[in-house]
Amino acid sequence: MKRPARLLFPVLLSVYVLAASSESVQAQTYGSDFHRVTVTVATITLLQTNIGSINLSITGSSVIAGQDLMTVSDQSSTLLWGTNSSGKKVTVRTNLAAPKYSLKVAAINPTSGTAASEVTLSTTSTDFLLNIGRSSGSCAIRYTALALASQGTGSDVHTITFTITNQ
Repeated sequence: MKRPARLLFPVLLSVYVLAASSESVQAQTYGSDFHRVTVTVATITLLQTNIGSINLSITGSSVIAGQDLMTVSDQSSTLLWGTNSSGKKVTVRTNLAAPKYSLKVAAINPTSGTAASEVTLSTTSTDFLLNIGRSSGSCAIRYTALALASQGTGSDVHTITFTITNQ
């Protein structure tokens, strides 16, 4: 038996409405819950040099005849740092308590912070870079060895320590 076309439209409309209302019922939520997520960032202070050993050699080709003071410099090393704390600086010191020859160090062209004046190394920590808080950066390290001809020959072996500390 054939149904009249005018009854087919209301039936199709009813099926569509039931399907749509069924989808909206499925989309409803009947409860919720939550939890907290805490992200903690610890204090970070990192230092790194790019070269393990530096050799400074004073030879006849690097001195001037008739002068007692002999010097040699090296600027091949780089210091890298990063800290997420404010009010920080970098200090420098040597482990050699009684060096025969003087050794100076300077920070050259820091990308952040301020270079302190060139310092003669000792076992006491001395300012190397100031105002580096909450930054990452780098600088070249220039070492300068000074010897007097009257001091004769020999070698000093230093272990240089850089430290990030409070300003």
